[in-house]
Amino acid sequence: MKTQLALPITKVQNSRLADTDFSNLIFGRTISDHMFVADYKDGQWSNFRIEPYAPLSLNPANATLHYGQSIFEGMKAYRNDKGEILVFRADANWKRLNESADRMCMPQIPEEIFMEGLSQLVDLDRDWVPTAKGASLYIRPFMFATDDYIGVKPSDTYKFIILTCPVGNYYSKPVSVKVETTFTRANEGGVGAAKTAGNYAASLYPARQAQNAGYDQLLWTDGKSHSKIEESGTMNVMFKINGKLITAPTNTGTILKGITRASVIQLAKDWNEPLEERFLTVAELEAALKDGTLEEAFGTGTAATIAHVQRIHVNGTDYTLPAKSEDAFSHRVLAELDGIKYGQLADPHNWIISI
Repeated sequence: MKTQLALPITKVQNSRLADTDFSNLIFGRTISDHMFVADYKDGQWSNFRIEPYAPLSLNPANATLHYGQSIFEGMKAYRNDKGEILVFRADANWKRLNESADRMCMPQIPEEIFMEGLSQLVDLDRDWVPTAKGASLYIRPFMFATDDYIGVKPSDTYKFIILTCPVGNYYSKPVSVKVETTFTRANEGGVGAAKTAGNYAASLYPARQAQNAGYDQLLWTDGKSHSKIEESGTMNVMFKINGKLITAPTNTGTILKGITRASVIQLAKDWNEPLEERFLTVAELEAALKDGTLEEAFGTGTAATIAHVQRIHVNGTDYTLPAKSEDAFSHRVLAELDGIKYGQLADPHNWIISI
């Protein structure tokens, strides 16, 4: 990708690259050397720069600390066999960030600023992109309010930052999930479709309860009746029942419009796989678990790509899913996505940008 925006770059004096153990990467713990930063003031974005990754100085009256005006995105960069760096569907992340910004009364990020900041940052820290199979460079763009004012109103100033971190596989094994019918992740009219920090904070308590009971994640249900499956933890979720893929629609405002989800749906359509974008009820899920017609269940998300579900808890009972064959849809779609991301397969939908 050719860069156009002239960015002042301040490089680190001492890189941490040589001290990083790339064979033992804990997700989100190791941050690369630099970050892209932009400031919003007087109705416009300015002061674009790349600088060393370092702590921020915040006023105790910072609006985000009190009222949670904060949004973010997540995407990944991959190294192909030629040493090129490939980023997956960055344009979709930019569009979704701006959708979140609209919902949270925050300014939109122009495409040039987002793409140029991302491209030049990744290019500068390209040596941080891992080479091991299944590893990648996780990219985290985020925006937060910076007014120093304790008053309930949208901030007038904001900071936009992109940081990166090398990561390995998010899940090293299939996951166990529990259907949640007490707590609610999102309600219609709320901010469930926005990738905003508060959504994740609200999910921590019920998720911890599930983890203490031996499950990796929750299957969230709708806030009105707790009768319909919505999404799972940090992922959208899909089920294959009687040969048909079923996944919740994203037009209710309660479910994040997952980019991996959209990619899986596109590939399913390319392959003429039967697919329904509709809510699967808890009763349907339980019945399919009992009679063995649930063939596959898996989460889709940037961090995990495809997270296979091995065990589901519903209404007091654990159900273990049967072992999947090598030609199972979730295996095939994971292989296809990985092949595209690492530049080993054709990219018919132009999902990849090269840096």
